Order: sequence, then C-alpha cells, then structure tokens
Amino acid sequence: NVKTPHLDRLAASCVNVRNAVSVCPVCTPYRASLLTGRFPTSTGMFLNDLHLPDEELCLAEIFKSAGYDTAYIGKWHLDGHGRSAFIPRERRQGWDYWKGAECDHNYQNSHYYEGETKKKKRWEGYDAYAQTRDAQSYLRARASADKPFVLMDSYGSPNYPHNSAPEDLKNLYPPESLKLAPNVSGDADKVRQELQGYYAHCTALDRCVGDLLATLDETALSKNTLFVFTSDHGEMMGSHGVRPCAKQVAWDEAARVPFLLRLPGASAARTVATPLTTPDILPTLLGLTGVPKPAAPSMKAPKLKAISSAWMRR
Repeated sequence: NVKTPHLDRLAASCVNVRNAVSVCPVCTPYRASLLTGRFPTSTGMFLNDLHLPDEELCLAEIFKSAGYDTAYIGKWHLDGHGRSAFIPRERRQGWDYWKGAECDHNYQNSHYYEGETKKKKRWEGYDAYAQTRDAQSYLRARASADKPFVLMDSYGSPNYPHNSAPEDLKNLYPPESLKLAPNVSGDADKVRQELQGYYAHCTALDRCVGDLLATLDETALSKNTLFVFTSDHGEMMGSHGVRPCAKQVAWDEAARVPFLLRLPGASAARTVATPLTTPDILPTLLGLTGVPKPAAPSMKAPKLKAISSAWMRR
C-alpha cells in the first residue's frame, strides 16, 4: 500500500539488511541500545521514560573523542525527567548541536529546546518537515568545514497518533482501498483508518529522506558520508489480533525494522539476510569509520571505578 519512492531508490543503491530486529520494540529501550551498543538488560533501560545513566558511554561521546562534531535533532526519550522537561547539556550524552525534546506526539505542534536555552520552542508545521530543514541547514554548514561530523535526525512519526499526518498525504490512502495483511483480524475498518495515517506518515518521512539525500549530493558530502535509515519499532495494525497501535511484542510487525546503509560512492544494491539487532549498529558504524571501539564494558571511568571498588570490597 505504502508509497516510498525515495527509500526505494535508496534501497537500490545501498546495503539492505532484510532481517534487522529491534532489540526491544519500544522507544526508550531501543534508543538506549542504539546509543550504547548494549542490551536493555545490561543498561536497565527496558521501559519507556527511564533516564539513561550518565555513566553509560554513548555513540556521540565516542565519536566526539575521535574528533567529530555531534548534532542531534528531534525526539530523545532517554532523559526520564518528564516528557516536556528541558534536557541540560550534561544529560545529552555527548551531543553538542541540539534541537531536541524528550517526547512529543503532537506532530503538527511539537516542542523542542535549542542549545542552552530553556525556553520551549515549537517546530513550524509538521515537525518532521521542519526537523529535516534544520538538518539540511546543518549539512550545508558542514560542507565547508574541515571536520567530520555525526548527525542524528530522530523523527517521532510514524508512531501513534496517526491521524495527525499531513492531509495531502492521507488523501493518497483512502481507507477503503487499503489491502490488509492476511493475518489481520478484528475491526477491519479501524485498522484501515489507522493505516491511512500510518502510511501517510511513512510517505512524509520518505520525502524527508529524499530531501536529506539531495542535500548530501548538493553539498558533495555524499562522497564521504555514511547514511543510515532505520527505526525503533513497527506497529501491529491488527496482525495476530493485536490492536492496531500496539508494539512491544515479539512479532515481525512490531520487532522487524528497516535498516538501510549507504556507503560513500556505492551505486549497487546489496541485500543482506544475516540477522542484525540494535546493539550491532554502534560497533558496525565504528568499524566502518575507523573509530576505535572502546573497551568493554562501555561505561565512563567513574562508574568503572565504583564497580571495581565494590567488587574488591566483596
């Protein structure tokens, strides 16, 4: 049903991991695992709205220590101090350029905080479009800078609610025209209604990806930039009789996610069937960029000392 022409073109020129599985198909646990390269059972981040411990050594800190600039735009959901609270620099785990918010599902009027300013701001219009424009500005500024960077553009959609998707894109998906998966049961009309917005969100993000790829080409950054497209979870949409907006279950519909990796200069597609799960992503990126992998366990020194002292006392 879904229309994603830019992602289709990306998949035709990149590594497409067809069996990528979310380590835990819920926002906070996945994000913690993505940034630390560790499992939720190791970090304790197995529920939404928890605080990622400051002692965890994260992606941005590792790249920053290797000389990279770091930039984060969009949904964070790792602070645990309230979904609308300001997130100070010391709780951002190494991200310097910052236009982020803990969590806001009001995609047509979502908030964010910029830099060190505690005044709440609002993205103009549909937030994914506005966040993409900001990411494009960041990329254009990087084009003339003689320093590597890591940028994470973290979109909130297509997470529920689905009815807030752009109207012009919802019109592409009349509910009565949508085909349901064979394993869908329950209220078919309700499922189609949710799918209309879900697919519209997906097509909106496809446009965002297209804009980012175009900007990488325009600035010539595509010649030496890794580009990754992935997600924290899917939604069940009535499959196996599970309500449409549910996730956090171990079915493909929730746990299997896209993972597209474009290497600089690549022009041919490669499909990979080998399973990949979230903790694999960080060490893969470190290997591809030549950044040394930190010694395990991935924590900052003060926590290691505390653990060591406690063990010695025992």
